[in-house]
Amino acid sequence: MQSYEPFRIELTKYFFFTGKGGVGKTSAACATAVNLADAGRKVMLISTDPASNLQDVFGVELDNKGTSIPEVPQLTVVNLDPIEAAQEYKEEVIGPYKGVLPAAVIANMEEQLSGSCTVEIAAFNEFSRFLTDEAIKDKYDHIIFDTAPTGHTLRMLQLPSAWSNFISENTHGASCLGQLSGLENHKEMYKNAVATLANSSTTTVILVTRPEKTPLLEVKRASEELKDLGINNQIMIINGVMETDTQNDVIAQGMCNKQQQALQNMPEYLRSIETYYIPLRAYNVYGVKNIRKMLTDDYKDAGEDIAAIKKVHSLGTLIEDMYKIRKKVIFTMGKGGVGKTTLAAAIALGLGEKGVKVHLTTTDPAHHLKFMLSDSENLKLSHIDEKQELEKYREEVLSKARESMGDADLAYIEEDLRSPCTQEIAVFRAFAEIVEQATDNQVVVIDTAPTGHTLLLLDATQSYHKEIQKSQGDIPESVKRLLPRLRNAAETEVVIVTLPEATPVYEAMRLNEDLVRAGIHSKWWVVNSSFYLTNTTSTLLKAKAQSEVEWINKVVEISQGNTVLLKWHDKEIQGKELLNLVEYE
Repeated sequence: MQSYEPFRIELTKYFFFTGKGGVGKTSAACATAVNLADAGRKVMLISTDPASNLQDVFGVELDNKGTSIPEVPQLTVVNLDPIEAAQEYKEEVIGPYKGVLPAAVIANMEEQLSGSCTVEIAAFNEFSRFLTDEAIKDKYDHIIFDTAPTGHTLRMLQLPSAWSNFISENTHGASCLGQLSGLENHKEMYKNAVATLANSSTTTVILVTRPEKTPLLEVKRASEELKDLGINNQIMIINGVMETDTQNDVIAQGMCNKQQQALQNMPEYLRSIETYYIPLRAYNVYGVKNIRKMLTDDYKDAGEDIAAIKKVHSLGTLIEDMYKIRKKVIFTMGKGGVGKTTLAAAIALGLGEKGVKVHLTTTDPAHHLKFMLSDSENLKLSHIDEKQELEKYREEVLSKARESMGDADLAYIEEDLRSPCTQEIAVFRAFAEIVEQATDNQVVVIDTAPTGHTLLLLDATQSYHKEIQKSQGDIPESVKRLLPRLRNAAETEVVIVTLPEATPVYEAMRLNEDLVRAGIHSKWWVVNSSFYLTNTTSTLLKAKAQSEVEWINKVVEISQGNTVLLKWHDKEIQGKELLNLVEYE
C-alpha cells in the first residue's frame, strides 16, 4: 500500500470524495486540491458538507460562487450551504400545496423534507449545476467535490415516481426524501450528472476511511452501493495510519497494533480496490501551510504544555444522576463508530451494581454485547435483528401497496424502504415492545436510538391519519404510546455520544437539534476515545490531544457542563472491565 499523492493516481477531470463523517474527507480533498494547484493545474474545490469548516481551513470568507485563494493562485473554492439549499428546496416542493391541502398534510410533508437525506438531495441539486456547467468544465483542469451522494440518493433520483406528483399515492409514512415533484425541471441535469459520475474517463470516486473496524465496514457498503449503479471508477484512501513515534510510548504502540489488526481483518471485498494511505496527522489542517504538508511531511504543532479543558465528569457521575432521578428509559445516541455499544453496556452494568434491574438491548449486527457481558441477577440482555425487523416491515408495507399501486410506484416505495429513516422506524417498532417493559422496577437501556426527525415522522404520520383517514402504514399501539413517553423528561434520557473532533461534534449538534424539535430531553453528552486523558508521551499524539481541547470545551459549553470524558483504549473493553470506565468523582 503506497502513501497517497495525487500524481500517483489517474488524474480525471472530476473527483468525488466520499465517506462517513469524521474520516478526513475534507482534509484529503483540500490537500489534493492544493497539491494539484501548486503543480500548475487550475482547480475548483466545491464543498457540500453541512459540517464544512473550509472558511477556517483557508482563512478567507467563502461563498457559493467561487473564491480565489491568495496563497494558491490556481485554486478557486466554493462553499455551498446544503442546510440553506435544503430550506429553499423544501419551499420549492411544498409551496404550491400551501392553502390547498390541509395543515396536517403540509406538516407531514415538511417533516418528510427535514431529514439528512433531503439535505443530501439539495446538495446534489447544487453541485449538479457545477458538474454539468460547460463553462466551468472548460475553465478548470480538475473539479473536486468534497462529499459525494450515497447510492440510495442516486437510485431514488433515477426512479420514475420520484418525478411524479406522489402526494396522491402516499407512501408508508416513513419517507426519508419526501416528494421530489418540485424538481421536475432539473430532471435532465440530474441525469447528466449521474452519467458523468459513472464515466470512468472523466470521474474518479475516492472512498475515504480510517484504519478502524466500523469505518472500513461502512466504506465497503458505500462502495458496493455505488458499484451497483455502475460507478466502478473507485479508489480508496485509508486516512490516519500510525507510522511514527511508536517505539517509546505504550499508547502509540497500542494504537499502531489496533490499526494493523483492523487492516488485517479488512473485508476481502475492499482488497480489490486500488488503495493508498495518509499517515496519521494531528488533524490541525487549518491554514494552507498545514494543508500542503498533510500529504508530504509529518507535522507536529503541540507545545510542551497542552491547553486546559473545562470541567468534565466521570461516567460514574452520569450513572449516579440516572440512579437518583430514577430514569426508566436510557438511550445512547450518536453516529456509527463513536462507541455507543460500549457506553450502553457500561451504564447498564453500573446501574446493575447499584442493585437496579436492567434490560439492555442493541441492534448492533455483530451483537457485541454477548461478548462484552452476560446475563446476571440484575442484568438481562437482548438483541434486535435489524435486518429481520426491516424485512418484516418491508413486506408489510409492500403487500399493502401492491393492492393499489403500479410497478413504477412500487419501485419508489422499495427504494424508500432502504432509507435510513425507514430502517430506524422498522427497528423502532421492536424497540417499542421492549420499552414497554420499563417500569418502576426495571430500567431499559437501549444502544442506538431513533433520531428526532424519525420520531417527528411517526408523529406527523399519526396526525395525518386523523386528518385524511387514509393509511400510510399501520403504526402499532406500542409506538403510539411510546412517543409521549419519550417526551417525558422524568422517565427518559438520551445520552449523546461523540468524539473530540470537528465533524463528529457538528453531527452530534445536529442530532441534538433534531431531539429538541421532537421534544426529547437530553442532558448528558459523552466525549469518547480522548487522547487528552492518556498521558501519551508521543509527540504526534500529544499534538492530537492538543487539537481535541477545542472540541471537548465546545461540548462542555453545549451540554451546560454535563459532559463525560472517556479516554482512548487500545482494545475492546469487556465484562467487568467496563466498570473501570465507571469512575466516581
